[in-house]
Amino acid sequence: MTWSRPFLLAVLTCTIHLPQAFSQEEGDEVAAATTFSEEEVLPNYQYEYIPDFTYDQIDSRIKSMDLEMPFKLNDRIFSFIQYFTVRNRDYTKMVLARKDLFFPMFDEMLEKHEMPLEVKYLAIIESGLDPQIRSRVGAMGLWQFMPATGRMYGMNVNPYVDDRMDPELATESAAKYLKSLYRMFGDWELALAAYNCGPGNVRKAIRRSGGKKTFWEIYNYLPRETRGYIPQFQAMLYILNHLDEHNFHPEEPTYAVAYEKIRFDRALSLEKLAELTNLCVADLEKLNPSIKNRKVPESNRTMALRVPKSKAPFIQENLAWISDSLGNAPLPLLASDKLIVQPVESLAQEIQREGITYRVKSGDVLGKIASRHGVSVSQIKSWNGLSSNLIRVGQRLTIYSASTGAIAQVQTNSNGQKTYTVQPGDSLWIISRRHEGLTVEQIKRLNNLHNNNIKPGQKLIIG
Repeated sequence: MTWSRPFLLAVLTCTIHLPQAFSQEEGDEVAAATTFSEEEVLPNYQYEYIPDFTYDQIDSRIKSMDLEMPFKLNDRIFSFIQYFTVRNRDYTKMVLARKDLFFPMFDEMLEKHEMPLEVKYLAIIESGLDPQIRSRVGAMGLWQFMPATGRMYGMNVNPYVDDRMDPELATESAAKYLKSLYRMFGDWELALAAYNCGPGNVRKAIRRSGGKKTFWEIYNYLPRETRGYIPQFQAMLYILNHLDEHNFHPEEPTYAVAYEKIRFDRALSLEKLAELTNLCVADLEKLNPSIKNRKVPESNRTMALRVPKSKAPFIQENLAWISDSLGNAPLPLLASDKLIVQPVESLAQEIQREGITYRVKSGDVLGKIASRHGVSVSQIKSWNGLSSNLIRVGQRLTIYSASTGAIAQVQTNSNGQKTYTVQPGDSLWIISRRHEGLTVEQIKRLNNLHNNNIKPGQKLIIG
């Protein structure tokens, strides 16, 4: 029994079925079929490297900063630095993507008012650099002005235009307001605190503290929101000056579009302006965030609009017909409108007009061509089946002379006044160009017109 057990075990082991062996050369295909891909084996961690830092490191960096405003690190500021660099990095990244849109303008405005450049970081805490953001209490824009304060600094606030959303006007007003608060308290941190909670609350905190005159001395007597306001401002001031140390790199920065301001001196629609100038409505909205509903009302007709700098020369050159054509929106035909019957003779005359073929040259635009031939842009587009104002060099355009039709529509009434019957596609500017020495303002004055809106069939006094 003793020697038979090992012998039996050896025999049983030899009878066990083993898988077929394969050589190294033959095994490549089998190995490929039985192994996992690298992506399946290795875990795919999506993480961002966040550098460690200590209180002493931050303190050392702050002391080496060249600042015009007082900045001394404490636990409250340090906790906000941790928050914006570790827990809420997305907010900091959002600010980085927007800062180049506004910081150059902020610097220019603050230098103009002889103020510390660090003040610009306040807009980050106020609005996150969003010019159209609205607070729960109705404050608007980059600098979060309330309606009454905005009007106090000359900003229009009405259902159509809200200048608090205009970056330049709001920054100019914020600089003036902050400078007046600095004169009041003689300390920039107190001025910033007063910007948040009002000068009355700061004075009250000074009295309750026994006459202390710095932010951190009156800290415990300020409203709760203001106690976090200055530390957040100082945390952002530090972070945006030490981006590399915290592994922040702007991934998709946004830059300001070069623009020029042009005054059209009339009520207008941004859609119509975009149509006449081949601009994108979204670009006009972005450049003019204070305009609501894409419309400039009559009450704000004198405001200057920002247009892309690349398009400004064309608009300046054609300002007269563009401004006049802005009022030529299609008028709906109402049941109460009288039909205007055109005599057969004038129809025949219209049909028999001789057309010319014009070849587009370099530098031509429809407005210039229309002005040269005394017709409207809409007429040229209609005659040539154009869906937009885009034309190309060498393109042939059919243009019908406007002189015969214009003469046929000029009559003298019983009072001896020369009148003109408005034709489809006419505008005041086109009519003025057809009659030497006549201006748009003269036509409006002669006919007691308060705007540039006219319609076919209307009789106008022209002399």
